[in-house]
Amino acid sequence: MESPKYLLVDSKVLPEVFLKVLEAKTLLAKGKAKNSSEAARMSGISRSAFYKYKDSIHEYDLRMRGSMLTLYISLEDEPGVLSNVMNCIYSMGGNIITINQNIPTDGVAPVTISLRLNDEQHGSAQIINSLQKIKGVIKAKEI
Repeated sequence: MESPKYLLVDSKVLPEVFLKVLEAKTLLAKGKAKNSSEAARMSGISRSAFYKYKDSIHEYDLRMRGSMLTLYISLEDEPGVLSNVMNCIYSMGGNIITINQNIPTDGVAPVTISLRLNDEQHGSAQIINSLQKIKGVIKAKEI
């Protein structure tokens, strides 16, 4: 079996049905269509066209080009500390992708945060430095 070959193609040169399939997939993902039949109808394509292409067409998200950063942060087990960390990341142009907070032991909660840096003005060192200034942050480092 031949392995798949992926191409990055400007949507302007593609048949309209491909864009309509993306539209239908978005309607489903956002809950604006109850099922694939409704999504296909709302997008102006047949169900068979939707089913034919739905697993092969994916939109390239330009936002994913930004640099990814994963942080390990030790927090005091106090209300609002994680919220302050998230606000700091947001204020520096970061977009949080995942957060994993473990159960606190000895008053310390370990947290792993993966984020995408959207703002090229702030690098990982600046973000870590800002996080370490937050009351209740014991340690922050890049992993």
